[in-house]
Amino acid sequence: MEFQKDINGIEGLILITPRVFEDERGFFKEVFNEEVFKSNGVDIHWLQANHSRSSEGVLRGLHWQKEPFGQAKLVRATKGRVLDVAVDIRRESPTFGKYAVVELTEENHNIFLVPVGFAHGFVALSKVVDFEYMVGGSVYNRESERSIIWNDPDINIDWGVKDPIVSQKDSNAPLFKDVDPSDLF
Repeated sequence: MEFQKDINGIEGLILITPRVFEDERGFFKEVFNEEVFKSNGVDIHWLQANHSRSSEGVLRGLHWQKEPFGQAKLVRATKGRVLDVAVDIRRESPTFGKYAVVELTEENHNIFLVPVGFAHGFVALSKVVDFEYMVGGSVYNRESERSIIWNDPDINIDWGVKDPIVSQKDSNAPLFKDVDPSDLF
């Protein structure tokens, strides 16, 4: 596994490229190995694994859980391709309000580590996307869930799609500047 740290100059974001062994039967890859992760400075206790399916143009995000229920996410596309986004919401960070974008596909096999302290979202860029992620830090807590509107003009993310399909909840999310500071990290 190769660990590329501080994606887009944002401390804590890591893009992981696993070794993929392919032959005429298909492929094999290791997506998580606790010892390898620890030797690369990632010591997160993973608590939950999730799987979502989205159709092309579906945008999910930007979400996080406020403390004490903050979550780290280890995300990957197992079918199709996504544009995955992490926004730094750590108030004392020099990159507060900045974001990183990575493309995750079933072909590139990349895995994105989004630690606690980031809002996270993705948009499906292929007809069907299967998106899997492990969650560390805390399990889901509905009362702690927070979000920023996906098209916030101050963050100005280029999602690469026109007129994405967005949930009612995500359409009604607040602007970043209107988020209660106590909900940030």
